[in-house]
Amino acid sequence: MIEKNLTELSVEFLAQLFGTLDSNLRALEDEFGVVVLCRDGGVKVQGEDEREVEQACACIRQLQKLSSLSGTIDPNSLQYVISMIREDRSDELSALYSDCICLTGKGKPVKARTVGQRKYVDAIRDNTLVFGVGPAGTGKTFLAVAMAVTALKQKQVSRIVLTRPAVEAGEKLGFLPGDLQSKIDPYLRPLYDALGELLGSEGAARSAEKGILEICPLAYMRGRTLDDAFIILDEAQNTTPEQMKMFLTRLGNNSKAVVTGDVTQIDLPHPSHSGLVEAIDVLKGIKDIEIFRFTRKDIVRHPLVQKIIEAYESHAGNREGARRSRT
Repeated sequence: MIEKNLTELSVEFLAQLFGTLDSNLRALEDEFGVVVLCRDGGVKVQGEDEREVEQACACIRQLQKLSSLSGTIDPNSLQYVISMIREDRSDELSALYSDCICLTGKGKPVKARTVGQRKYVDAIRDNTLVFGVGPAGTGKTFLAVAMAVTALKQKQVSRIVLTRPAVEAGEKLGFLPGDLQSKIDPYLRPLYDALGELLGSEGAARSAEKGILEICPLAYMRGRTLDDAFIILDEAQNTTPEQMKMFLTRLGNNSKAVVTGDVTQIDLPHPSHSGLVEAIDVLKGIKDIEIFRFTRKDIVRHPLVQKIIEAYESHAGNREGARRSRT
């Protein structure tokens, strides 16, 4: 029996490590085939395999760092740390604990929660135009808005412009109640939500009144030149090639743009005509433009979201294989 002791762990961390009804503890024990016992302000890790015991201990140490900065250990973060330990990439986790992008309206620090998110943030810092492409729940839009808020507060830009194409995901715009603005608002709600969390509802409203913040449908961007601005195009998979070209040519002096989208969730009548798909192909390799691709590991919503996406991808692959076999 191999046994390792981890000492001087705070009561608060131990409570988070064990999780609700010891759920985190059971996940650790099941993953590494070990037994974790609480002993005198520390934990004792026991197991038959020395490597498994060492990796379990390394996981606990990383979780301690995560807990000291975020104040919590959620199931998704636990599974991510485990996967990084399994891949011998624990050194890459250190960068996640040091860099605060900005503070929310309630003073909570906003940080990248995966290595992929960290690289995405760095790409936005280092390039004028960034495409953030990946599945739902990877933080594409929220982190882009956080970087925009940071740039505004640091006076790198004088305004933020957020836009989305108003394309129906199965619903019809004309059947929604109210005037044009009321019909459009549901499409822009995710952007309002992100800004409300980062600036606070009152702060976002004041910024909009001053013209510092603008949220509008993509159709309203035609004919404009946006200087000294941080511009975000969300749900870009639902742009046509013409709309994408129009948006990209709005970029003015001292401006930065982030384009986010998920090419597996195209709501256009002809998915192959997505402006995002075409732009990724046309613009690859151009200096000062980065195309960043998230993976399922970067999903920071409920752990079930990752499994749902995996299931749909598997189903799509099986369906495509069956189609090819028939032809």
